[in-house]
Amino acid sequence: MTDPTALPLSEQADLLREKKVSPLELTEGYLRRIAKYNGELNAFVTLTEEDALRSAREYGEEIQRGAYRGPLHGIPIAHKDLYWTKGVRTTACSKVLEEFVPDKDATVVRRYNAAGALVLGKLNTHEFALGTTNRDSSFGPVRNPWDLDRHPGGSSGGSAVAVLMSLCSAATGSDSGGSIRIPAAASGIVGLKPTFGLGSRYGIVSAMWTMDHPGPMTKTVRDAALMLQPIAGYDPKDQTTVRRPPPDYEADLMSDIKGLRIGVPLDYFYDQADPEVENTVRAALDTLADLGASVELVKIPDVEYASAAASIIYLAEAAAYHDDTIRVSPDLFLPATRRSVELGSYVLAKDYLHAQQYRRLLGRQVAAILEGVDVLATPTLPITATPLSQEVVRIRGESQPLRVAMLRNTEPWNLTGLPALSVPCGFSTRGLPIGLQIIGRPFQESVVLRVGHAYEQATDWHQRRPEPPAGLSSDPRAVRYQ
Repeated sequence: MTDPTALPLSEQADLLREKKVSPLELTEGYLRRIAKYNGELNAFVTLTEEDALRSAREYGEEIQRGAYRGPLHGIPIAHKDLYWTKGVRTTACSKVLEEFVPDKDATVVRRYNAAGALVLGKLNTHEFALGTTNRDSSFGPVRNPWDLDRHPGGSSGGSAVAVLMSLCSAATGSDSGGSIRIPAAASGIVGLKPTFGLGSRYGIVSAMWTMDHPGPMTKTVRDAALMLQPIAGYDPKDQTTVRRPPPDYEADLMSDIKGLRIGVPLDYFYDQADPEVENTVRAALDTLADLGASVELVKIPDVEYASAAASIIYLAEAAAYHDDTIRVSPDLFLPATRRSVELGSYVLAKDYLHAQQYRRLLGRQVAAILEGVDVLATPTLPITATPLSQEVVRIRGESQPLRVAMLRNTEPWNLTGLPALSVPCGFSTRGLPIGLQIIGRPFQESVVLRVGHAYEQATDWHQRRPEPPAGLSSDPRAVRYQ
């Protein structure tokens, strides 16, 4: 039988339900892979081995006696190190929170626990999620398995690499400007940013509270649907969440996409992308058309101002969040994070208000376009993963800061709060993944996932995996044990 750790979560769930594989077998398999590969990849920063093994035995006994909780029962997952985990360090990969041990779980963590998922540990992130590469972490950079000299995207880079390399079945991420979708595209996995307000942010370390979205990172779209189910729902501890009963996301995948209307905004999203990326995504659109969807051009007015508005909001909210710490203990921050936080203190109130006004304008403009189409489709990133040391990229003959390029196609959907999914759609000539981004109407994750699933079923990009690194044999420096 195929190594069960290499299978998608949905297939593992079938094996667990049928009692052909036990949670303990899965957990031990992942722990072996973490010990072998994490030293080079640096995805995990804390490993909860004893708790994971204890939970695996307990959940295995529950399944054996018929007390099956559902498709996440006995599934080993891991959480981005922004998610509070009771009794387990939650550092945001910063010395500021180096020994912070929460006395409660984040709402999302609690819901996964109730669904029977077990936790292998905590995953590396760009410090306080304030970056797009996962290079700046107090635990060191995460490395992209397709090329260890390149970043995997950020800030949820540890989550992306852990899923890609089968160090866990699935992982949580958070997305303030693209931090789920950027690493999903750069690493070659599936990442979903749900609608703002669908899932609770309570207990997730945040610096940009009007932009943050919790979401799943998985091998397949079906896995993302299964992982989304516990996230969705009202939480009295987060008043931005809505009282809206979620649909059965997995069941909704089964419908086809014939007659679905896909809007393609060439301006800004395609014409400023690397030609190789543009051509790959255009080929993905052809596949969707072959599946029966209609593809039509649309134009989003004023979208070119999204980057400036989002930057102002990021900087101002991060500066407010870290105001006390940056004044008292500035040296606890990594230099790049410290510069961003200090720069935010120079944002004027009028600039922040103007950015929020633009945000509402963009939301209205996109809503009007989505009255005529069911989803929008763009490249997730205009480029592929770059070397860890690179700060500037050149696209179509023009140089620009790497951060600006990495955020261009994702941050408009944080400003509008719309659901956005990244799925693998091809590779560059250098062998680096390229992502297709699908954006939908508010709370229509089912439609977004259905489009992604249909594309996935017609292609095999999501099945491709890099050769594993040489591996380190049980290097105790690879992770910290809780």
